[in-house]
Formats: sequence, C-alpha cells, structure tokens
Amino acid sequence: MQDVKKGRVVGSVGGIFEVLCEGGERLCVRARGNLRRGEGKLLVGDLVRVSGEESDAVIEAIKERQNSLIRPPLANLDHLFVALSVREPSPIPETTDKLLAIAEHNGIDVTVVVTKEDASAEAAEELAALYRTAGYPVFTVSSYENTGIDELAAHLQDVLTGGKTAAFAGASGVGKSSLMNRLFPDLCLETGEISQKIGRGKNTTRTTVLYPVFGENGGFLADTPGFSMLDFIRFDFMTWQDLPNAFREFAPYLGQCRYANCRHVKEEECAVRRALADGRIPVSRYESYVSLYTVLKDKSPYGNEK
Repeated sequence: MQDVKKGRVVGSVGGIFEVLCEGGERLCVRARGNLRRGEGKLLVGDLVRVSGEESDAVIEAIKERQNSLIRPPLANLDHLFVALSVREPSPIPETTDKLLAIAEHNGIDVTVVVTKEDASAEAAEELAALYRTAGYPVFTVSSYENTGIDELAAHLQDVLTGGKTAAFAGASGVGKSSLMNRLFPDLCLETGEISQKIGRGKNTTRTTVLYPVFGENGGFLADTPGFSMLDFIRFDFMTWQDLPNAFREFAPYLGQCRYANCRHVKEEECAVRRALADGRIPVSRYESYVSLYTVLKDKSPYGNEK
C-alpha cells in the first residue's frame, strides 16, 4: 500500500520542497509536473499530500487554497505584517499602500510595523498616525534599541494562536530579518547593510521560508524577500473595480456618492472625496488610490466605460 502523508510546504530551493508533515516529520521532495508551473504552481504555505517512500516520494496534490499572493509568494496567509522604515530606505507610501491593498483584496488581516524608530521617533509617530487614521493597528519598533519588541511579540502571539500563518513583508532594507531575529533569536536570520550609494537595502532573504513559532499552540511566521517595486501593470493583483474596497478607510463612504458608478477620482458630490477634504482620509492614501486606479484603468479593456 502506498504511503500517503499530509503536510505544509515550509520552504523550497531549486525545485525541492520542504514539507512539514502532520506529526512533525520533515520531508524534502519534488512535485509532480503539473504542480511546478502555471497558476497551480506550488507555493510556500500550501497544504499538500505526499505519496511514495523516501527518495521516490512526491507531492501529488494541493488542498484548495484560502488565498495566494504573487508577492510575497505565499499561500494560505492569515495575517500580513507590512513593514516600512523611518529612513534608509525612506518610506514610499505608494509601495506600502500597494501591499495593504493586496492584503485587503485577498481577505488577509494586516498590521503595520514602522521600523528604525531610533532614527527619528517623531517621523516614526507621523507614519504610525497616518496608518492608524486609515484604520490599521500599528507598532513602532527599533531592533537596534530593542524598543517596541515586547508589545509586537505579544500581538504576534495573539495573531498566530491556533496554527495560523503570518508573514513580514516590505521593501528591501526595512529591517524585516533584524526584527524577526529580535522576536525569535533562535532563528539567526541573515541581515544586510544599506547601500550608501542608493539608500536601499540588500536583499538578504532570497526565498520565502515558514518558521514554526510559539510552540504547539502557535503557528507559522514567514520572512519574505524584499522588493523595490510592486508591478501592477505586469501582474494582475486586482481590477480597478476592486480597488475602492481595497482601501479600508473608504468603506464608510462607498455607496453614498451622488453617482452609483462613482470612481472617486474627480466626480462631484463624491462621499470619498468629501471625507478626504474633511481630513477623514489621509492625503497620501488617497493619492495612492488615484495612482493605482489610473494604472488599473489604463490596462483594462473596459477602463474607459462610463
């Protein structure tokens, strides 16, 4: 009788997938051809079925996904910790807002983490206030001075109770690996320096890996490769019709505009734009919305419909 095991993909390198099986056994196996390409390509976080014994074992099937992301490349994610730094690299609001929109669109809970608070406590609080106004839980931390770490760790443990999966994501150099090392010293993740020439971080995390944390009652935490951009032209993260619902501070005002098909860009008597004028929606968040709307509208064959 063929040996069949169930587990979760926790890492992959060069076509070999590490599977953490029910019961704690770890296997390094290949996948059947149809699981190595296209939309059905295996991702870290996938729940899988492995058949065969020892060197002949292969991943033969994937359980239906709760969600899947292009960047960070993960499946079945419950919570995303979006990290941005006070400086080196300087925060780019649109990049952070793209990540938040992707998470919202996929039904993933989000926490914002402002790193490198030691560089400027005032700037850190300004960023924190921006995203709190947008409706997100926010933590300001310094891995260098070890501040804010205990509070974030307590929140993280609450998030991961019951075997849930979370990930840290953000631009290269914002300090994700350093932060995870503070939270979980046993991980010993590689960290990098900031390029003085371009002010960006070196991408020390090259693959997505899931780490079991907080013991039997905990869950999984992923460190993900950093990036310099999220390309909404090349990748289909969502449509322009989806976009308003991906900005959570818009929610109280959707459906209250004068026009039923309001796009919240330049229409008169728009409830979203009125909330912006009243200071209930942060300016930078609205600017990110307009920028993304323009990109998504232009790439859609129906973008110019009235």
